[in-house]
Amino acid sequence: MQCRTITKKDTQPPARLVPLLGNAFPAITVAGNLDILSKNESPIVGLFCSRDCPGSLILPAFDLVTALRNQGRTVASGFHSEMELECLKILLRGVQPIIICPARAIHNMRVPDFLRKPLEENRLLIVSPFEISQKRPSTKLADHRNKLVAYLADENFIIHAKMDSGLLSVAVQSMNAGKRAVTIKDTANQAIIDAGAFTL
Repeated sequence: MQCRTITKKDTQPPARLVPLLGNAFPAITVAGNLDILSKNESPIVGLFCSRDCPGSLILPAFDLVTALRNQGRTVASGFHSEMELECLKILLRGVQPIIICPARAIHNMRVPDFLRKPLEENRLLIVSPFEISQKRPSTKLADHRNKLVAYLADENFIIHAKMDSGLLSVAVQSMNAGKRAVTIKDTANQAIIDAGAFTL
């Protein structure tokens, strides 16, 4: 997989990355179709879910992700938790662009077989803010990755953010920075609703 590392020194970095490059993200490595960041036809939706997802949220989340797919919306996520992976399966049945942000470096990453076709079809972009030495995912790297996704997206759909989790903290930070967050109306999501997320 051919990668490109982008820094503030680049003469023509993608416009979406310019506000992100700096102290928090000194360099961002990408692989796949970089033009996905340049397309303005559809806003990017960040997709998040904590590892433990209450059962009451599963079907509403699948319905909403299916709607995003049918609308051709570009979706960005780490696609790491079990629920996020199930959502990725739904999105891969569409034709819209997908942005995957692993919680690790991608310089020597092997592309899973199920992602080879969307990569060949130029509808996939893989993005990472991590150095080549950061080869193994960790909770710390996942929180940093989630911050990148939240700030890269135009709005964020948070299926569930567990109380006192790193994801909830990132979501609150992004809302404080002016990013719109949307969640499913459910008592399990009261923490993020109280923090200012809109409900569906």
